[in-house]
Amino acid sequence: MPKHYPEARRGFAYGAGAYGLWGVLPIYFKQLTAIPSVSIVAHRVLWSVPFLLILLLTGRKMGDLRAALSSGRTLAWLSLTALLIGVNWLLYVYAVTSGHILAGSLGYYLNPLANVLLGRFILNERLSRLQWAALVIAAAGVSALAIGALSQLWISLTLCVSFATYGLLRKLAPVDSVTGLTVETLLLLPLAAGWLVWRSLAGEPFFGPDPTTLVLVVLSGAVTAIPLILFTAAARLIPYSTLGMLQFLAPTLQFLCAVLLYDEPFGVAHAVAFGAIWTALGLYVVALIRAPRLPQPPE
Repeated sequence: MPKHYPEARRGFAYGAGAYGLWGVLPIYFKQLTAIPSVSIVAHRVLWSVPFLLILLLTGRKMGDLRAALSSGRTLAWLSLTALLIGVNWLLYVYAVTSGHILAGSLGYYLNPLANVLLGRFILNERLSRLQWAALVIAAAGVSALAIGALSQLWISLTLCVSFATYGLLRKLAPVDSVTGLTVETLLLLPLAAGWLVWRSLAGEPFFGPDPTTLVLVVLSGAVTAIPLILFTAAARLIPYSTLGMLQFLAPTLQFLCAVLLYDEPFGVAHAVAFGAIWTALGLYVVALIRAPRLPQPPE
């Protein structure tokens, strides 16, 4: 068995875990609608820091953190990724709390297509004819969704571009997943803490209006960090194009949450897109199975 098979299996499991958790995240954020979107994101940043520092301490990786913070090149990479993930978090929370989960799911349906294209044209990952066919079918399905949701398309496109670019830069950044995310949250921490202090001085309860909200905002650190750690670990172990197709899991779960739990409208365009995207995913998986070996990610 080729040496990279165990790593590929681990990468696939990490990716599935990340996207599965992201898929049910709307349920969590729907419980925080009493707090403004910016404050929710600020709490995500604030409570991610102690959680991540504990992970680094238990994993004896504080030296990696010090090395990353002292490297100008690494800080430059992670300053860009921190900005991208901050924008993505803010817009996603806004989409969920304002009743636009379907627009968010469309953004994350678009994201795998962007990942596949980035993997092909930036990282020079090769695609078979069957994989190209899957890409075309998925694009047609997403187009049907776009036609049926033009008024929220800006949300979808911004989510897609910000997270696809984030994933690419994190794949190329010279730092491991936990250390990189810790640096990103430390870079965002002054903005987050400043916002929360300012809102508290303006009369907004720091932890929200009730004890349940307090517990949820404190747990937001773990809820934020765990899937991102799994994602960045997966991005370093499997080809970016494979990660892109696996990502259909998250928006499908978000889509089901929107329709089945929160009664957002479901039309013909959504039905067409749903069928096309899962057909594309099936073709892509068949192409991977038929390949003689899984491609190794670039160094």
